[in-house]
Amino acid sequence: MDGMIGQRWAEVRAEVPAGVEVVAVSKTKPVEAVEAGYAAGARSFGENRVQELVNKHEALTHPESGRPEAFQGLSWHQIGTLQKNKVKYIAPFVGLIHAVDQAGLLDEINKRAQAHDRHIPVLLQLHIAQESSKFGLSSAELDGIVERLDAGEWPHVQVQGLMGMATFTEDDMQVAREFTGLRALYDQHGPARGWNTLSMGMSGDWRIAVDCGSTMVRIGSAIFGKR
Repeated sequence: MDGMIGQRWAEVRAEVPAGVEVVAVSKTKPVEAVEAGYAAGARSFGENRVQELVNKHEALTHPESGRPEAFQGLSWHQIGTLQKNKVKYIAPFVGLIHAVDQAGLLDEINKRAQAHDRHIPVLLQLHIAQESSKFGLSSAELDGIVERLDAGEWPHVQVQGLMGMATFTEDDMQVAREFTGLRALYDQHGPARGWNTLSMGMSGDWRIAVDCGSTMVRIGSAIFGKR
């Protein structure tokens, strides 16, 4: 398994442009898969479930794991929907929270970050897909969040940019339109606020996303194999 993960990571990293960060989506995969990905050069790992994220952190990068020095630079990303009552479990160590889609979640992240004397990096999730199963802020809701951010409402939250997931469809033109719309919102709000991350694109559509300006893609099966 280890050798295949290393080979697949090298293939993905060679194809994704150098300026685009690759988050290796390790959800449902064992700790050994994360170790293999790290050995191959991956540094950002995405997990969907809080408990799984905590378990892997405790096994590899927690100070009491006995191995934190071996995994220097590894960053844990919470990529799935995050419930407010789960923030406290990842607040001490999470590297980036991807799917922030409500002010109440920002309230909780700010509270927990302050308790740990941290500034937790997050991405604001926009609803860009023509699917009710996907979540995110509307453009009007984004305007409201940004206004409150500018007023200093969440001082321990560090917004780094936007993220969104396109419709699951074979219509590449529709996917490109959705990504282009998100890019426009990023260009509208980001430059004045020092944002540096536009996360869009997964295993099936990352090439379209990169063409539309993505700076971060999330790739799982192409690295770790099918779940």
